[in-house]
Amino acid sequence: MEHLLGKATEPLQHFKDKKYFAEFYKKNIIITKKAIKESVNEDNLIMQAIANVNELDKVTNLLSKRLREWYGLYDPELVERVHSHEKLIELILENEKKEKNSMGADFAKIDYDEIILLAIQIQTLYGLRKKHEIYLESVMKPYCPNILALAGTTVGAKLIELAKGLKRLALLPASTVQLLGAEKALFRHLKTGSRSPKYGVIYQHPLIQGAKRSDRGKMARRLADKLSLCARLDFFKGEFKADEYRKVLEK
Repeated sequence: MEHLLGKATEPLQHFKDKKYFAEFYKKNIIITKKAIKESVNEDNLIMQAIANVNELDKVTNLLSKRLREWYGLYDPELVERVHSHEKLIELILENEKKEKNSMGADFAKIDYDEIILLAIQIQTLYGLRKKHEIYLESVMKPYCPNILALAGTTVGAKLIELAKGLKRLALLPASTVQLLGAEKALFRHLKTGSRSPKYGVIYQHPLIQGAKRSDRGKMARRLADKLSLCARLDFFKGEFKADEYRKVLEK
């Protein structure tokens, strides 16, 4: 036995010799680079894209509020009438004229053009967000078709981002999936005894938005249960059952 162990450890003796250090280091660098290169997968692509969508939402919302206030000096009636930021920008860029009896100020061209410049930039950001959604769908369709079909592009990608990958999402219990994105509210509940959150990011799902307020908690539980099953089917390469789950939830 000792003889066999001695033979097994013979190659390791070479590393005691300094002349092998450089070669050993070189081989390790090659292996490490290969491992890093192969570690990038669809999870990373989805997480980066949806993170930028989140940032774009924050930026466009902030800039749109500024534009609304600024343009309101010129045409307050239009600003008051149109509640959607995106629709307001569309109307501003269509050069909709002020009402004849508008109480807004008369702007010089140089002042009005500055507002238009801001509106163009915000519209470009909205366009970038839409392109990100198209890209996300193209990545998610072959990678997690069940999640995509049941959760939708944005909610599905946010769940993967919050779970730090499809594998971890598949391993999480449905109760945790239900609260992904509501961590701050959950910790506040545990610390202060405040009201417990009923849902996290899945609150944005149409099935929850369309439910009666009193039924949203129940719908969130059922949706989280089905999303958890979808994540497992996608990670373990199971069959496509999202449409079946959606029909059950809608019923």
